[in-house]
Amino acid sequence: MKKKIVVIVCLLLVVLGAAKLISNYKKISEKKNVASISNVVCVDVFDVKKMDMDKALSFVGTLNAYQQLDLASESQGRITSLNCEVGQSKGRGSVIATIDDKVKLLTVETAKINLNKASKDLNRIETLFKGNTSSQMELDNARTAYEAAVVQLQQAEKQLAYTRVTSSINGIIVKKMVEVGSYVNVGNPIASIVDVSKFRVKLNISEVEVNEFKVGMIPEITSSVYPDAVFHGKITFVSPQSDEVHNYPVEIEMPNSSKTPLKAGMFVNVKMKTSLPANSIYIPREALVGSIQDSKVYVVRNDKAMLQKIVVGQQSEGYLQVLSGIQENDLVVVNGLVNLSDGKAVKIMNKK
Repeated sequence: MKKKIVVIVCLLLVVLGAAKLISNYKKISEKKNVASISNVVCVDVFDVKKMDMDKALSFVGTLNAYQQLDLASESQGRITSLNCEVGQSKGRGSVIATIDDKVKLLTVETAKINLNKASKDLNRIETLFKGNTSSQMELDNARTAYEAAVVQLQQAEKQLAYTRVTSSINGIIVKKMVEVGSYVNVGNPIASIVDVSKFRVKLNISEVEVNEFKVGMIPEITSSVYPDAVFHGKITFVSPQSDEVHNYPVEIEMPNSSKTPLKAGMFVNVKMKTSLPANSIYIPREALVGSIQDSKVYVVRNDKAMLQKIVVGQQSEGYLQVLSGIQENDLVVVNGLVNLSDGKAVKIMNKK
């Protein structure tokens, strides 16, 4: 029995020793595999092709009323009636206020009487002149008096018209400066009116981008007030001269909508698509290593990532135009850049 026990113990020791050796071998093999894998970086690449791209320029602008006027008095006197309240819509020619016109009415009546007398005198002198009982001088004087009376009546009627303050545009009253009974002088503002049937969107564009803007182009306009609505404006002005910080004023005319009405002073986003140079090489922006001024990319050649300097041109949404440094059909790394270095072995996982 003792011999059997000894044999069994020895067999167990041999089995345990073999198991330990096998376990150690597996651990050593795994470490070798890990070491081998750590020398290779898994990456995604972009297959460089020539493409036609649209360039989207985005800016933030402010809506300005198409027209805004301060309606001023053209006559001196006391306000006798006022036909405007803030928020009221007024059409072109609507009477906004009336200034005391009693003296002006009397002046018109007097001018009419003088004109009537001058007309009768002229008719009488002309009759006498035909009968050779009046001189040429008397006829000339009568005609001059008649013409002067016509002018005086016209002037009096014009002064009377000045006592009516009227709107010269269609719009909405946004401010009232006087009340009935107020005394005004010539030039004093009565009310302020704005026309928001259309807007002027004003932008300041840098000298780098201003050449992309042409009169007549139609950009897309959106507002956070109506996230799903798209408005279309028309470029009406591109300044030929910059301001002191080398920005160029640009104006866009945009109609207001009755379904999605906007208000003057609101911010809007202006987006304009222009065509980039056709049939050029473009790469995704995430492939870029460094800045636009010092641009580099990793190009996969012979299963290694080679750091390559490039020259970047214009930019589109998510893409960069490459002027030099890479060629068509090059494989540019777009994912896995963190672990890369020049000459690092790579394994391509996905190709875009």
